[in-house]
Amino acid sequence: MFGDIGTSPLYAFRECFLHHHGIGPTPENVLGILSLIMWSFIITICFKYMFIVLKADNRGEGGILSLMSLAMKQVDKDSFRFKIIIILGIFGAALLYGDGVITPAISVLSAVEGLQIIAPNLHSLVIPITFVILTFLFAFQVAGTHRIGVVFGPLILLWFFVIGGLGIAGIIQNPYVLNAINPIYGYDFIVSNGVLGFTVLGSVVLVITGGEALYADMGHFGRRPIKIAWFGVVLPGLVLNYFGQGALVLSDAKAIQNPFYLLSPSWMLGPLVVLATFATVIASQALISGVFSLTRQAVQLGYCPRIQIIHTSSREIGQIYIPFINWCLFIGVVWLVFNFETSSRLAAAYGLAVTATMVITTLLAYIVAIQLWKWPKFGSIILFGILFLIDVAFFAPNLLKVTHGGWVPLAIGAVVYLLLTTWKKGRAILAAALKARTVSIEAFLEKMKKHSPIRVPGTGIYMSSDTWGTPVPLLHNLKHNKIVHERVIILTITTQEVPQIPKDERVVVQELGSNVFRVIAQYGFMETPKMRHIFEACRAKGIDLHVEESTFVLGRETILASQFPGMAIWRERLFAFMSKNAQRPTAFFRIPPNQVIEVGIQVEI
Repeated sequence: MFGDIGTSPLYAFRECFLHHHGIGPTPENVLGILSLIMWSFIITICFKYMFIVLKADNRGEGGILSLMSLAMKQVDKDSFRFKIIIILGIFGAALLYGDGVITPAISVLSAVEGLQIIAPNLHSLVIPITFVILTFLFAFQVAGTHRIGVVFGPLILLWFFVIGGLGIAGIIQNPYVLNAINPIYGYDFIVSNGVLGFTVLGSVVLVITGGEALYADMGHFGRRPIKIAWFGVVLPGLVLNYFGQGALVLSDAKAIQNPFYLLSPSWMLGPLVVLATFATVIASQALISGVFSLTRQAVQLGYCPRIQIIHTSSREIGQIYIPFINWCLFIGVVWLVFNFETSSRLAAAYGLAVTATMVITTLLAYIVAIQLWKWPKFGSIILFGILFLIDVAFFAPNLLKVTHGGWVPLAIGAVVYLLLTTWKKGRAILAAALKARTVSIEAFLEKMKKHSPIRVPGTGIYMSSDTWGTPVPLLHNLKHNKIVHERVIILTITTQEVPQIPKDERVVVQELGSNVFRVIAQYGFMETPKMRHIFEACRAKGIDLHVEESTFVLGRETILASQFPGMAIWRERLFAFMSKNAQRPTAFFRIPPNQVIEVGIQVEI
């Protein structure tokens, strides 16, 4: 989880002085930028994330969708504020997909570029080696991270000790660099350089781009271990290394070309490149796993079609593999590497999506603070107003990166946002169309009493997203076949806006009469529904259900775009395409296919 923020020393300090800024590595500029880096850590990571945002845990889980769910509590669902919270949360989540593409590319590429320091003639091998490493990384995902998890921790720990040690060696050579601890140097840098100094913040923010990952991974480790690791190991290692790089540049301005690797003694360059490569692979793994987790949450919350999700560990619920997302990320990452070619060019595109997400996190955290934590409104406005201005100060200069490649993560985020919102709205329109075709369960039972249909042996399970009416396939079965199973189960699986639901609260059974039951199974957005668990809960509540003795009757909707009010016709066609290619319920809920009957339904939306 510290891999993303921990590998930033490979490129972040260097990028602040590159030619597109026009800032020279003079002593005043070096101390000024180091001061900005130091206080960015203190204000944004130490204060904002460690002491405020990490408090916003949704039953132990973090991440922007968890924060969105917390912010939605106690807000009227028909209010304008509720809609704004949804837009902010979903757009913030969409932007993280852009971050998930660019982080593996810039991290691994910056590490492999160390080969050029060892031998300049190895320049032509940087991209091929990066491609091979990334290919192995994404191909390995199917095996699950638990297989090498025991290696990741010690390696990243070693990384922080090594970069901290290199930093100490650099500081000893030029202790004058420690003056940068004084925030006045950062202030003077901004004032003396004016607009140019302000644009440099677009590169300074690269040192804190892993802040969102810390919050997103809170559910895996807990708030206290994260704080201990940050203040005890990560922060000291990072600050020492950045100051060591600064001390090196103060002594030799030419070292700005790659201060991270030039800080190392020549005998250590080879092992350092290897260690850096492992560290960047770990950082990439954290982002890839985060995108997998985010996708599963989106599926559970109804913003994404059902998609194949493979659990790679029988003990850890968070370890999953999503093939489609994995290879989409791989294609995007490889495209970035071959098109941008260097970490410096990628850095020019990096930061826009992350800083936009940071702004959104601050806004949602403010809503949580005044609504759930009951913080004084006036004081909260001042506190979060200051944090918001700081986030905007990082975000605004990154807007200048749009033409230099910053459009890539923005474009990815925009496409993902369109897909997520189209699916959510399309499902709502489809549900309304299906509801118009059905009748209340009371009316259905009354009709059964009047016409006394033939009851055939066995249990018929009808899945329905509606907890009110009668499933359309059940109505069709009665209308056309004139028969009903001896026992009928209307099964609805819902996802609540909490990470997990306690097992004893997961299944609710309602006896409706005439041997018809409604079963409502509730899951959290961090959980994956499994039919086996639902049946076990039903048996515990007195309904003797067995998968092999049941017939599942599912509706298979064919979506037809129309001119009816709802969505633009092109979005309706997009929704129809997504629905057609969504994973079938039989596979998603692990229902034996030879026990399923599908009833085709054409629906105009």
